Amino acid sequence: MTTPDDRRYTESHEWLKPDGDTFTLGLTRHAVDELTDITYVEMKSPGETFDAGDSVGEVESVKAASDVYSPLGGEIVEINTKLADDPSLLNSDPFGEGWLVRIKAADTSGFDSLLDASDYVSKQG
Repeated sequence: MTTPDDRRYTESHEWLKPDGDTFTLGLTRHAVDELTDITYVEMKSPGETFDAGDSVGEVESVKAASDVYSPLGGEIVEINTKLADDPSLLNSDPFGEGWLVRIKAADTSGFDSLLDASDYVSKQG
């Protein structure tokens, strides 16, 4: 699967896709491949606020548990409720149906400093 170029990436393997004044946050294919079979997803609730770099939830797999960090601070406006019943959506479609949360960012200035698709891919080696 190719790395979409309509979003930005973190070195810790999260992606952030802008949509108007909100951003969708998810995990990259690299992250979900490292975690293997994802069995549980828990995100903060809509209305909760956080700072840039804070954990907004946790993903568990048969192999490990991992926090999910947001590169932008703000407020959770929506969570992907499909993941509660089918966490494997993260494995099968991490850049689409497997998104985690939507965020209303308090400050979007950090978005442009995130990695674009080609820079992210080149860091994967």
